Amino acid sequence: MYRFLATPRWWGINVFVVLAIPFCVFMGTWQLGRFEERVDSHQAAEQRPDPSSVRAEPLEELLPVDQETSGRTATASGEYGRQFLVPDRELDGRTGAYVLTLLRTDGGRELPVVRGWLPAGAEAPAVPRGRTTVTGALQASEHGGSPGVRTGGLPDGQVGMISAASLVNLVPGQVYDAWVTLTDAPAGLTPVPAAAAEGSGLDLKAFQNLGYTGEWFVFAGFVLFMWFRLFRREAEAARDAALGLAPAASDTAGPAEDAAGSEAAAPSEDAAGSGAAAPAGTGARG
Repeated sequence: MYRFLATPRWWGINVFVVLAIPFCVFMGTWQLGRFEERVDSHQAAEQRPDPSSVRAEPLEELLPVDQETSGRTATASGEYGRQFLVPDRELDGRTGAYVLTLLRTDGGRELPVVRGWLPAGAEAPAVPRGRTTVTGALQASEHGGSPGVRTGGLPDGQVGMISAASLVNLVPGQVYDAWVTLTDAPAGLTPVPAAAAEGSGLDLKAFQNLGYTGEWFVFAGFVLFMWFRLFRREAEAARDAALGLAPAASDTAGPAEDAAGSEAAAPSEDAAGSGAAAPAGTGARG
């Protein structure tokens, strides 16, 4: 009764099912692992002590920036140089700009320092002169997908993204692939809080991973359900054929043949009736 499983059609169906179900389970497990990683990193970030209560560490010891060092308190010394505004940055529901000043460190490289947030329309404070030491939260360079980033043209003195790639052509020398937001902002500015490391928070993307997990497991169940449905239908058809319950081809064609025979017989009978009536009519006229 199950000989249909050996047909080429069912060989193809079975091979597809054998490959599709493990693939769906693997992808669902991988997406679940990604979500669990985000949960673990979020919990670890919440358990970290307040950066202001942690001893500042030299900048070079915290580079490169990763999920572990992002948000840590870093310190660097040097002299301030050129200053820029980073427009369209929100803080506490208000729109303004970051005041970004480059610090030429003792090593000769430029460190982007966000000295604070400036309300829209206000004038940025002057750049401090002389040697200084800055202390603030270390942050990774922004990219095109970072919140608040602008990629369009901006007037001189403004940049849309805080990154080495956007600053390297504006200042001489090398630029650190990181930036620092000061813990204590100067007068007229508001300190910019450190952002969580990318990929470490329970944001929309994290819950997308959880949603994809469910989708992949649903796909695996759907493949199994469709295989079972096709198998049951084929098995029932094979059983009916074995018991002689399936309609035969001659039975199916019988009504059509009868109808065709009836249509063919009708003209013959009419013709015969006309031929028999003709002589009788002739005799009467004579």
